[in-house]
Amino acid sequence: MGAAPLRAWVLAIVPVGVLLAFLAWPVAVLLAHSLSGRSVEVLQQPSVWRVVGFTLGQALLSTLLTLAVALPGTFVLHRYAFPGRRALLAVATVPFVLPTVVVGLAFRALLPPSWVGTLGVILLAHVFFNYAVVVRVVGGLWAHLDPRYEQVARALGATPWRAFRTVTWPLLRPAVAAAAALVLLFTFTSFGVVLVLGGPTTVTLEVEIYRRTAQLLDLSGAAGLALLQLGALGVVLLVSARLQARVAVAQRLRTDPAETTVRPRRPGQLVLLGGVLASIGVLLVAPMVALVYRSVRVGDGFGLAWWRALADVDAGTTGFSAPLAALRVSLGYAAVATVVAVVVGGLAACAVAYARHGASLLDAGLTLPLGTSAVTVGFGLLLAYGRPPLDLRGSWGMVPLAHALVAVPLVLRTVLPVARSVDPRLRQVAATLGAAPLRTWATVDLPQLARALGVGAGFAFAVSLGEFGATAFLARADSPTLPVQVVRLLGRPGEQSLGTAMALATVLMVVTALAVLVTERLRAGRPGQL
Repeated sequence: MGAAPLRAWVLAIVPVGVLLAFLAWPVAVLLAHSLSGRSVEVLQQPSVWRVVGFTLGQALLSTLLTLAVALPGTFVLHRYAFPGRRALLAVATVPFVLPTVVVGLAFRALLPPSWVGTLGVILLAHVFFNYAVVVRVVGGLWAHLDPRYEQVARALGATPWRAFRTVTWPLLRPAVAAAAALVLLFTFTSFGVVLVLGGPTTVTLEVEIYRRTAQLLDLSGAAGLALLQLGALGVVLLVSARLQARVAVAQRLRTDPAETTVRPRRPGQLVLLGGVLASIGVLLVAPMVALVYRSVRVGDGFGLAWWRALADVDAGTTGFSAPLAALRVSLGYAAVATVVAVVVGGLAACAVAYARHGASLLDAGLTLPLGTSAVTVGFGLLLAYGRPPLDLRGSWGMVPLAHALVAVPLVLRTVLPVARSVDPRLRQVAATLGAAPLRTWATVDLPQLARALGVGAGFAFAVSLGEFGATAFLARADSPTLPVQVVRLLGRPGEQSLGTAMALATVLMVVTALAVLVTERLRAGRPGQL
């Protein structure tokens, strides 16, 4: 480990340690609740292990299907230059941050009733949500790959497929492994999708935790299942981190996206572009169009009555504010959560990439919040920090901190493949020329990490806007976020409440798309610019 990586590793210890301590206390509280005979009794039930088996099976199938569908799209969106590419990237990202309950309703409106309650509709919805994970994480590295490697292989007589298999794929494997780990985490802990679209035979561990917490009030049993979930995912993350470290390849990366993209002109390129556009239209755009359609469907006709109700206090779920007021609350939470997530997640990626020992444990520990039930995160934070000596109930900062817990692993997983791919010889040259350790890191590492940090920032902001599970426990009644307000409206009877919820969900979708599009434009500037 050189001087610059060592200094970066030391600087990362403080914020990373604070984050882990903040997370460890709720886990300890849940552990205390799980140390009871009731938890042991629940874990001995055969039905619970059938739920665990189904949860793992559908997560593996969802991960494979998502990779198969999203990898061609990742290539097109990051290596082809065509009009509207940045807007299409924003469109591909929006589904990931939409409230799952709303998306579930959109899929129910699109598909025949016979699909509801089947494994097929759950897999389709998981592809809808996780397409952006592969596009962002793998694309963060694919956009940097030097195309001359593959050009040399083609000049030596390799076919396009062989050049990809022997040259590009080994360089890309760390990012693919990172994306697969994230998709597996998200589908293993899928809650809203299964709750709305699933049936009696498609219950996941996440839904079972929620059922025991909210319906049966079996806190000890739910805590035992949550810790079982946490332990299983910890093993998966540890194995994934070691695999990513083993397949990492040091390489010279390109910082200017214009150097790595080409205009599709050949017939094969145009066919691939058309296929990707069609898949995005069917899998990603159609459910969102259904959402907009429902927001302007009034009775047997069309109108803007539900949109006008967004500014009406009487249309809200409380007497404190109109539904649209939740937009200001969500934007404030997202800004704070993004700053925390980028600083901590970026430093954590450097710490993992530069560490000689314990990198896999640190990587797995920081990624665990992604594998934790959103319901469990909110419930655990409320139990841990809702009483003395640190009573944060009603505190404005609880919600953005909970969002940052979820967003930090996303930043880490986005930046880490790039941090591991920085050629250490560049640091040696800078040090030989007399650069101080921190200046070496700032001039060699940071410009190559900046693009990935920009991706992470956009991801963190978008995820904060759409987070619901933990926020439902922590948000104050007078300041709900957009997703919480949408779900509250869905819980009220009447056509007006449903229509207003659809209109508010459309606002959330548009704001998220704009945030991601702005991030794309900022990243398209000078090399190293966010």
